Amino acid sequence: MHTQIIHKKTHYLEKGMKSKTTIILLHILAWVLFLSLPILFSPDAPKIFRNEIGNLHFLPILLSSLTLIMIFYFNYFVLIPKFLFPERYVEYALLGILCIVFMFAFPLIVLSPVKSSGETVFYDPILRRSIPLVIANNLLMFFVVFFASIGLRLNNRWKETEKEKLSAQLSYLKTQINPHFLFNTLNSIYSVTIGKAPKGAEMVNQLSEMMRYTLKETQMDYVPLEKEIDYIGNYIDMQKLRFDDSVKFEYEVHGQRDDLEIAPLLLIPFIENVFKHGVNSEDNSDIKIKIEIAATSLNLYVFNNKVEVHTTQSEKSGLGIENARTRLRLVYPDKHDLKIIETENTFEVILKINLV
Repeated sequence: MHTQIIHKKTHYLEKGMKSKTTIILLHILAWVLFLSLPILFSPDAPKIFRNEIGNLHFLPILLSSLTLIMIFYFNYFVLIPKFLFPERYVEYALLGILCIVFMFAFPLIVLSPVKSSGETVFYDPILRRSIPLVIANNLLMFFVVFFASIGLRLNNRWKETEKEKLSAQLSYLKTQINPHFLFNTLNSIYSVTIGKAPKGAEMVNQLSEMMRYTLKETQMDYVPLEKEIDYIGNYIDMQKLRFDDSVKFEYEVHGQRDDLEIAPLLLIPFIENVFKHGVNSEDNSDIKIKIEIAATSLNLYVFNNKVEVHTTQSEKSGLGIENARTRLRLVYPDKHDLKIIETENTFEVILKINLV
């Protein structure tokens, strides 16, 4: 089943990707069609089709088209990511106005030295009799181009976000093991130990519940907050068996969790980090984990003092917390506040999430 899901998601990702060449050709075609419209629907279109171009000058049209193309890509690559997405709206609006000024000023500046029959091309009889129409047409084309670049950027951003989500799910699925084998093995161990070592049997039962949650419930985008906190509680109970009373440990959960949902396994990397780097019975370990639910907000506070522990290279890399950062950015883009405060001797995490 999981193999089929992996293949399906891989096929979806591959199908959704377009080559750069195709995208460039589509852009060129779109520009040719768009910039042809004013010419095709102008009063002088019959002259063009009959090759009676006479005094009709294409240089102003060419420069206006070039200006629109420059504005489109300037807005797409610079203004939107640097000003619109960071919500710097006032600056974005002012720069948009400057783009309008540039659209009218650039052709004037370039063409002012150019003479045609002793007159500037902008005083061509065709243009002279319809200056208001030309201005209105240019403004209309500007706004079409400007908002088209915004729409395209937003669409591409949404697609990139979806691809990142699929890639994260794909990576997660690839790391899973066969659940039937796992549960059968755990049930066998539970049967053997329940009469001889009740504490060990309880550990196996907790592990079984955790794995069932990990392999089944977390296939959904969101899970009940109650189940997520139960999973955290089971994880902490198992970890507490590693240390004795010399380790100062506090775990608190406050607030109502009914009817609230959360992205699965979102909080556990911060809690895992505590037990990886903060537990040493010979080094005065101090650990605090607090979860508070108020209305629709969840606050997580995690603290540990740094102790001497043996860790593998993957544990030292902080990959779990980095993945948690990425998921928070994808799932709760404007609804979370994460602060990680690290000193020479302590490590703190303060996370606030609006769950609705």
